[in-house]
Amino acid sequence: MAERDPYHSHTFEELCALPLVYHDKLFADQVVLITGAAGGIGTAMSVLFGRLGATVVATGRTDSSLARLAADLATINVACETVTMTVRDSDAVAATIEHVASSHGRIDHVINNAGGQFSAEALDITPKGWAAVVETNLYGTWYMMQEAARRWVADEQSGNIINISTIQGRASVGIPHTAAARAGGVALTRSLAVEWAPYDIRVNSIAVGVVASEGLQTYPAEAKASFGHNPMRRLGDVWDVAQGAAYLASPAADFITGTHLEITGGEHIWGEYWPLGKPDYFQTTHD
Repeated sequence: MAERDPYHSHTFEELCALPLVYHDKLFADQVVLITGAAGGIGTAMSVLFGRLGATVVATGRTDSSLARLAADLATINVACETVTMTVRDSDAVAATIEHVASSHGRIDHVINNAGGQFSAEALDITPKGWAAVVETNLYGTWYMMQEAARRWVADEQSGNIINISTIQGRASVGIPHTAAARAGGVALTRSLAVEWAPYDIRVNSIAVGVVASEGLQTYPAEAKASFGHNPMRRLGDVWDVAQGAAYLASPAADFITGTHLEITGGEHIWGEYWPLGKPDYFQTTHD
């Protein structure tokens, strides 16, 4: 099997040329709000939902990257509005939900894709570093979920939330702040799927395995050995995650809520991920 370049993520042009497995009008007349939309996974989801007919509302912290995304989407006739904001600011989240719902008349899907982490020994993580990761990955997700649900309940409209997350139920050595935040997000997903079911609001999450992206370059060389450590013995792709989100947003998933969809190449059942490299203590003679 040819080795995949672990640092290559699809270009915008490649994303636009990938085959669709869904009807190209699947999300016509629907509005999808995607946080962290200018990153690799966010861009893939923006392209896919746009190609499937949705109006995309892309949020993020950087004007220039959002403007570039909107300009790219315009070349394939995808309607895209951008909102520069941070999900860590509850007031900004509330203002964004109000603006989008008022200007478009509706929000159909909220995809909490914004996130961030850095690998570090647990003993070395500062309070500021811990807070930055937890506030983005947990607080930001909560703010978006709550404000979207408040709007849907007030407008008596159904809604759909998809939280981009990580594999659960195992140790995440080297990223304990992410592990704590993402576990909280998955617990929220399950709890709110029950609480908000009477309002016809579905809430699901996606576990993302190691996907090919430029972001892998931030990890030390020692980590590379575990990138493709899963039953399929390769990296995933941002398009894999985008298609999973499209499925959970589609009518095919109307009876699915409170689930954690594993897009991991099977890593959640067998595999290792060591973002700082595998410590000597855990090495075996077969490693």
